[in-house]
Amino acid sequence: MLRGLSRAGLGSIESNEQLIELAAKYGFQAVDVDALALVESHTVEGARELLKSRGLVIGSIGLPVEWRTTEEAFQEGLPKLTQAAQAAAALGCTSCCTYVLPSTDHSAAHFMALATRRLRTCAQILGAYGIRLGLEFVGPHHLRTRWANPFIWTLDETLDWIGAIGEPNVGLLFDAYHWYTNELTVADIEKLRAEQIVHVHINDAPDVPVAEVLDNGRVYPGEGVIDLAGFLQGLQRIGYTGAVAQEILTATPPTDAPDVLAQRSKAAFDKVWAAAGL
Repeated sequence: MLRGLSRAGLGSIESNEQLIELAAKYGFQAVDVDALALVESHTVEGARELLKSRGLVIGSIGLPVEWRTTEEAFQEGLPKLTQAAQAAAALGCTSCCTYVLPSTDHSAAHFMALATRRLRTCAQILGAYGIRLGLEFVGPHHLRTRWANPFIWTLDETLDWIGAIGEPNVGLLFDAYHWYTNELTVADIEKLRAEQIVHVHINDAPDVPVAEVLDNGRVYPGEGVIDLAGFLQGLQRIGYTGAVAQEILTATPPTDAPDVLAQRSKAAFDKVWAAAGL
């Protein structure tokens, strides 16, 4: 498994280049960056050389399409998805991810029909470039009732939905925080196949009742109560070898300098990797 960084948890990151430099400085192996922006600013060859010279790969890109609102917004985003997929593929990235909120103000059945069709279209575009689409189920209890109607928030529901979307390149973005807030176990990880997981996020939760854990109340790996050693060991046992990217969402942005936070992230990864025997 590759140690990965995203912007979330590093404070005021000003550019993709700054994230790349910090990741390289502190021994990370993957970064979640905007591949299209990197190509536009450096050219394909320049971006490849930047990543290669720092010993990094792109773990995942985000899905640059608004699939949750109107059909017009969705259709408007598709040309950019094609451009992003082309750029990501040119840089060797094979993963693109999006999150699925656990409630919606739309009729859940209608939203399911629209979202299934839209995500299938996205998967088909990505698949043409050899890129997989990861769907992230979101577990915190407060978001399950944040909007009017319940939607999807469990692992099994998400797997069923992936089956309904019906494209072979769709799988999971598997986040330790949502694994924890769903009260899943290492055994649940071991029921999965490595090929069902597109990308992984790692973070930790404060010592409060699970039902009170907030989505934007995350702490750095090893600073909370999630069994991250078990989480990583479970992934290792099923043969997952992709990126495990830090994603720390907080109510207010951290005030420490990005360099300090990247150093803290390295210490966090060192701690949980050692605990897992990796």
